[in-house]
Amino acid sequence: MKDSQPQGAVAAASSARIDTLDNLREHLQWAIELEHATLPPYLCALYSLDPERNPDAVEVVGSVFIEEMLHLALAANLLNAVGGSPRLDTAEMLPPHPRPMPHGDRSLELSLLPFGAEALEMFLRIEQPAPPAGPAEGDGYETIGQFYAAIEQGLRHLCDRLGEQAVFSGDPTRQVNAGHFRHTAGQLIAVTDLASALAALEEIVEQGEGTSRGEVWDGDQDVFHPDRDEVAHYYRFQELKAGRRYRRGDTPQSGPTGEEISVDWAAMRPMRHNPRVADHAPGSEIRTAQEEFNRIYCALLHLLEQAFNGSPTQMADATRTMFALKARAQALMQMPDEDGTTAGPTFEYVPPESR
Repeated sequence: MKDSQPQGAVAAASSARIDTLDNLREHLQWAIELEHATLPPYLCALYSLDPERNPDAVEVVGSVFIEEMLHLALAANLLNAVGGSPRLDTAEMLPPHPRPMPHGDRSLELSLLPFGAEALEMFLRIEQPAPPAGPAEGDGYETIGQFYAAIEQGLRHLCDRLGEQAVFSGDPTRQVNAGHFRHTAGQLIAVTDLASALAALEEIVEQGEGTSRGEVWDGDQDVFHPDRDEVAHYYRFQELKAGRRYRRGDTPQSGPTGEEISVDWAAMRPMRHNPRVADHAPGSEIRTAQEEFNRIYCALLHLLEQAFNGSPTQMADATRTMFALKARAQALMQMPDEDGTTAGPTFEYVPPESR
C-alpha cells in the first residue's frame, strides 16, 4: 500500500514559495516542461537498443518512458485543475542538446545518447531520490521530488488561504483519464480537489524515486511481470547497472540481490552523441531524415497539447504518431554517420508553418 502523503509532506520550507494561483500555474507548466525534457534522452537510448539482444534493457527503458508520459499527463491534469492551459507545442520545449533540466540544477545536463554507461549515469541522476528531509525547492531544484514537494506545499497553502473551490477552478472535462492512456501500471488520476491533486503528485514521485518510506518499490505491480512488485525508476536503472533485480528484503543500502539481468553492453547502435540537423548539408540523406523526424515529433507535441486542452481523444492519434516516430528513429540509427557512428534523431523544434 502506498503512503497517505507524498515525499514532500515532511519537507522543509520551500526555496521559492508558491503563494499565488498564477505562481502555482507557472510551476505546473514547469512540471510539464520537466517531464517532457526526459522523453528525448529516454527515446534515444530506447531506440538504440536491439530488443533481441537486450530485452531486459528495452523493458526497463521502455517502461520508464511510458511512465514519464503518464507523469506528463498527470502534470497537465494538475495544471488544468487549477485553471491553467498546458503548453507543449512551443520552441521552449526543445532547446538544443545538451541542455539543463528546466528550472533545475544547472549541473545536470540532458544529452541525446545511445544506451550505455554514460546514458545510464544520466538517467540515475535524473531519477535520483530526494535526500532525507531534503527541503522543498520550487526553482533550481536538486531532485524532482524536491520540486514536487514545493508544488505540494503551494497547493496546501493556497487551499488553506483561498479554499479548495477557488484553487480548483478548472473545467473537469479537460481531465485526461485512464480511458485515454494505457500500457502502464501507474494511475492516471483525474484531478478535481486537493486529495486527488496530492494523489497525482504521489504517483509521479513514487514511480520515479520510490515510496516515501525509503523503499525501492513504487507501490504498483510490474506491468510486464504481474507476479512481481514494481521498483521505482531510479532503482530500475540501478538493476541494469548492477546486473541484478531487487527482491523482497532489499533496500537502497543493500542494492539488488535477486536474479541476474543480462545486458550486452556492446550491442548498441552507435548513435552520434547530441546530433544536430546543422551537422549535415541541406538535402543530404541524413539531414532530410532528421528534418522529417522533427516534423513528426513536433506534430506529436501539437496533438498532446490539443489532448490536454479540451480534446482528450487526441491521445489515440498521439499514440499512433509515436509508432511512426519509432520507425523514423530506428531508420536514422541505421544510417552510417562520421567516425563510425550512426545518425540519430535531433529533437529540434519545427514551427507549425514549416511542418
